[in-house]
This record gives sequence, C-alpha cells and structure tokens, in this order.
Amino acid sequence: MKGYVFHGPGQSSWEDVPDPGIQEATDAIVRVDAVTICGTDLHILKGDVPEVRPGTVLGHEAVGEVVETGSDVRTVRPGDRVVVSCVSACGRCAYCRTGMYGQCRGGGGWILGHLIDGTQAEYVRVPYADLSVHALPSTLDATQAVLLADIFPTAYEVGVLNGKVRPGDTVVVVGAGPVGLAAIATARLFSPERIVAVDLAPARLDAAKRLGADAVADAREAPEQLIADLTDGLGADVVIEAVGIPATFEMSTRMVRPGGHVANVGVHGKPATLHLEDLWIKNVTITTGLVDTNTTPTLLRMAAAGRLPVQALVTHTFPMHEMQEAYDVFARAADTGALKVVLGEESHETVAVRTA
Repeated sequence: MKGYVFHGPGQSSWEDVPDPGIQEATDAIVRVDAVTICGTDLHILKGDVPEVRPGTVLGHEAVGEVVETGSDVRTVRPGDRVVVSCVSACGRCAYCRTGMYGQCRGGGGWILGHLIDGTQAEYVRVPYADLSVHALPSTLDATQAVLLADIFPTAYEVGVLNGKVRPGDTVVVVGAGPVGLAAIATARLFSPERIVAVDLAPARLDAAKRLGADAVADAREAPEQLIADLTDGLGADVVIEAVGIPATFEMSTRMVRPGGHVANVGVHGKPATLHLEDLWIKNVTITTGLVDTNTTPTLLRMAAAGRLPVQALVTHTFPMHEMQEAYDVFARAADTGALKVVLGEESHETVAVRTA
C-alpha cells in the first residue's frame, strides 16, 4: 500500500509501505476513506516533535471502513464505517478509567502518526479499537466526519471546557486556524456575550465571522486595547490560545481579566515566558492539555443533527495520492486560504473528491 512517510525534518514522501496487520487482539484494521492534515503534522515535519522516528507514516485523523478486527474487539466489526480517533485508549489504566484517554498509560494516548504508523495511508492499524474508533452516523459523509477525529474534540475539550466558558462571558480566541474556528463554533454552544477572534490573516478573520465571532482583530494592531474597550477595562473572561508560539501565549495572558481563564490549546515548539510578576495577583487560571476525545460521541451526534458547522471548515480536497501537494497548500495557508484540507481515496464512494 501507499503511505505518507516522515524521513526527518523537512523530508517526507508518498511511497510504498508494508500493509498493516493485526498485532494484538484489541486491534482493528481500517481502510482509509478520508484523512486530513493537522498543524501538529507540520510541527513534526519541522522537527518540533523529536519522538517521531524517521520511517513513520504520519497522520492521526481518519474516516474509513473496518476490514479486520482482533479477537477481543467487541464494538465494531468488518464493514462498519468509523471515525478513527486521534487518541487511542486502553480503557484499563487509571487515566482511562477517569476518561483522560490522552494520558493513557496502557500503550495508548497520542500514538498514531507519533509513536506508531498513522492514518495518512491506504490502511491503518488502530490499537484498542473498542475505545479508539467510533461508529459513523449515516447522515455524515467522510469529509465532514473526519473533522470529529481531532480538531472539534480538541477545541471543545482543551479550549472551551478547560476554559470554563459560561453564558454571558467575553471569549477571545487567539488564532483563527482550524482549531480556533472549531473553538468559536463550540464556544457558541454556551451562549457567551461575545466572541472575539484574533489572527493575522484576513481570510481567517472572515472565516471566524462566518463561524460566529462577533468581532475580529488583527494581531498586529493592539488587540489588547480592543478587548479592554469591549470590557470596560477588565479583560476577557476566557482567552483560548490556538496558535502555539510564545508571542500569542503571552498576548493571551495580557488579555485575560482577574479571575479569568487562559486555555492553551496550541502546540508549542519553543519556551514561552510566564509573567508571574503580573499574573500572581490576578487569580488567573492557566490550563494546558492534550485532547482526551471523551466528548467525540457527543460531538458526532451533534454534527449528525446539524448542530456543528463541520463542512464550513473544509476548503480544499484532494485525492490521496496528491498528499505532497495537499501538504504544500496547507503549509502555505496564508497564501492559499486553506483551513482544513481533506484527502480521499478516489475509488471509494464515501468521499466526493475535487482538486483545489
């Protein structure tokens, strides 16, 4: 089969790789119908995630059809259409028993495209299939459902829920990329008074408005002052950092009000300064986190009912073999306007593919 293989920083290719097989009784083999590219994949290609070994197939999000299961798999069977979660869960360790699947100590957590071969291939082996794949509602096509593998659970859990968004809040989302836009969409479920999006790219700020932002701000034009003006000088109740660079994290801490929350979602490749000399007196809560995906079943039901604007985030689609071109389009989002790039296998009917 073919897969997209990481060969070291700046080096990757779509090439022949061995077909996956059942290694444990809890495994499932899924034929991939749709995958997407994540900002974390770009971090890997830059060398920001040194645990990823050269030779690893990238990708941690997919929709497909189960073609084989191990003897201990009970919740799915061959022929089922499923979402492959970005996080695998053994279901037995102390963390999994409390729903913290991202911290699984039984061999799960974020392993696909990280510690083992991932989803950007024609087939993928999914460990711990009972908790790591989710049956796909018939009303969702693969192009929509693949966004429930990572970005919507990440935005909802690590951003909105960790940030304790409440009715009447002022919520600022720093970074209007895919996760930031999903944070805007899911924050709206809690009826905040206003949502403000901050970004550098006009196209992403326009997308933020379409997804429900009440106001937008160019990150280069003192957004802290806009937030102060909107809140009588207090600052935002919740700031969701969805970029992952020191400047945006530090900006987020400057925009939060006393007693507020900064929910860091962005993946950081470099240290950021924590200005405790300013923050210690403000009762500010700062949270970080890897997604657990324990909300995925709920989000799937909401998407199937039309309550989540999943389709609105897909701007480009490609056939699977154009993986390199898709990566280029996604990496140059400021020029291409890309939000989410979805790739599908041309021979499968579950994805209607068009070339961007």
